[in-house]
Amino acid sequence: MPQPAIQSPEWWRDRLYDALCKRTAATNVFDDYYECEHRLPHLHERAREPFKRLLRMSRANYCELVVDAFVGRLEVAGFQPDAEGGSDDEAWSLWQDNNLDGGSQLAFLEAAIRGNAYLMVEPDRGGFRITPEHPTQVIVVYRPDAPGVPAAALKLWLDDWTARLCCTVYLPDRIYKFDAPEPKTGGKPVWGRRQVAGEEWGGRNVLGEVPFGELANRPRMLKPGASELRSVIGIQDRINKTIADRMMTQEAAAFPGKWATGLEIPVDENGQEIEPFDVAVNKILIAEDPGAKFGQFTAADLTGYLKAKEADVHDIAAITSTPPHYLLGSMVNLSAEALKAAEAGLIHKIYQRRRFLEEGLERTMRLAGIASSQARIVWKSPEWRTEGELVDALVKMSSLGVPREVLWERWGATPQEIERWRLMNEEALTRAMDDDLAAGYGPKPDPVDPTVEEVGQ
Repeated sequence: MPQPAIQSPEWWRDRLYDALCKRTAATNVFDDYYECEHRLPHLHERAREPFKRLLRMSRANYCELVVDAFVGRLEVAGFQPDAEGGSDDEAWSLWQDNNLDGGSQLAFLEAAIRGNAYLMVEPDRGGFRITPEHPTQVIVVYRPDAPGVPAAALKLWLDDWTARLCCTVYLPDRIYKFDAPEPKTGGKPVWGRRQVAGEEWGGRNVLGEVPFGELANRPRMLKPGASELRSVIGIQDRINKTIADRMMTQEAAAFPGKWATGLEIPVDENGQEIEPFDVAVNKILIAEDPGAKFGQFTAADLTGYLKAKEADVHDIAAITSTPPHYLLGSMVNLSAEALKAAEAGLIHKIYQRRRFLEEGLERTMRLAGIASSQARIVWKSPEWRTEGELVDALVKMSSLGVPREVLWERWGATPQEIERWRLMNEEALTRAMDDDLAAGYGPKPDPVDPTVEEVGQ
């Protein structure tokens, strides 16, 4: 079968489809670990089946905590059009109309788990529709001679109504649609042109650009975004193994075994020994033989397992900058300063990750017609403080002459709230001045100097 011409729609389709499948296979493991579908701890084959129930119970999902601690503090508060403050009502209306308060959180979560996610921009009834796109369904590639400039994109999905695999290739100038029967496992799809009623195949891309903003989590030069769980999976497996070993030890030796000597063991009519005692907490062991002795073995010590697990959890906290008390659930007499110090690494990581997420968000808004060169995204503060601490800090900043609008922003108000409060202050000041004038407290006319003769006299 002849190969399609380089940079033809078919060439881009095949190239991007292969890249998407490869990336999906590589990142599925991160999704499994977030969903607590961990690999079962290793055991000898003979022991694996009898202890399978315990192995399933041994999965303690720290991966979910690592991701949620990070994503839970990523929240867009609004948009500012320029350095002078105010709010970008057009951008915020577009954001709200497309339900991106929740949609952006979905995209941030997938980016943290799999390394990247996407926002797609489409013209819609005179406006724009923005939708979060899953990284197993969308891939964007960039020009090799101009990093950061999208060259093409592919969106792939399975239409379960028709059992057909569908894809769309997006180029800066054209859009090409294909479909194929759902391929067998491991098989390659046999693509054909997908005709849509009322549309020309290979229609014009009215945006003039690849219509995706990529939300990349901790990308590197010449490398795409990476999962927050990339360095955690091995430690998670160690924790699961430790828990499995502890549970098997509990099953076999956590309760002290009893022993007896100097007894004649009775047998049944078949010659099988009969257990002479029914041991329970409310029963006493009695033997008539004066030489009988009773005792019990020492119960297994589980301290080593508990310490090993705690050490592995501390490794996760150190590697991912997740506060240890999030993972260990222990907060004993921690001062506000100690809590802030424990969260400093997480806060720094959030500020670092947001820089790259902003690039994708800003590109998305530009594609949707919000093209102010000075526009910036306003995030909610990732730092958690008590109301008293925050107010005290703002009062001290006010005494240094910091503008009121800046204090409101530091308090956590959105640009829309700051603009509304500013207008309310101006209206209150205008009413106060009008009331003063009405009461006679306003400025008085200058008095007439009697020594100055009137003009014309």
